[in-house]
Amino acid sequence: MSSNNSSNSIRKEDITGLVLAGGRGSRMGGVDKGLQNHRGVPLALHALLRLQPQVGACMISANRNLSAYEAMGAPVWPDSIDGYAGPLAGLLTGLEHAETPWLVTVPCDTPEFPQDFVERLANAAAEQGADIAMVSTQEEGELRRQPVFCLLRTDLVESLVAYLHAGERKFDKWTALHRVIEVPFDEFAAFFNANTKEELQQLQR
Repeated sequence: MSSNNSSNSIRKEDITGLVLAGGRGSRMGGVDKGLQNHRGVPLALHALLRLQPQVGACMISANRNLSAYEAMGAPVWPDSIDGYAGPLAGLLTGLEHAETPWLVTVPCDTPEFPQDFVERLANAAAEQGADIAMVSTQEEGELRRQPVFCLLRTDLVESLVAYLHAGERKFDKWTALHRVIEVPFDEFAAFFNANTKEELQQLQR
């Protein structure tokens, strides 16, 4: 990303990275997914270390074992909405605490995401004047959105507050209210996420 402040670029320093680790881990038996061991390191720390060089600042969204997450060296914020309200609750927490014009999110269970994915989303968002840019990958011949890999303007916070307070929870329905673009990525395997213990074992291989 260029360091000038022209309207056709988004600077790395203007982006805060958020690792989403606040889920119930229900498909993994209720364990805290971000703390599961992957090659000797907790999954969330893999994601954090991969994200940090791509952004200006980083933080973690978590709802339990906060001290274990704090030990990873980034600010940790629990959801401001009670009851494990899903990825949008973590996203809201990030929007509330980010001090930059842009926020980018990654889930804690996808440790191999591309090392330039933030730059690619930022370039596409700047070129197309988007409020939200999200990854899409080719799966079995069709493009599928990966909405938890998204870059968005932090001034969307009020829109998200209103949406969640109306009792809504669907990610796609909220993003559709704004100028959203999909950025295609060929590296399908790089976005492999470990939702179950079997998938975690698959990831180790």
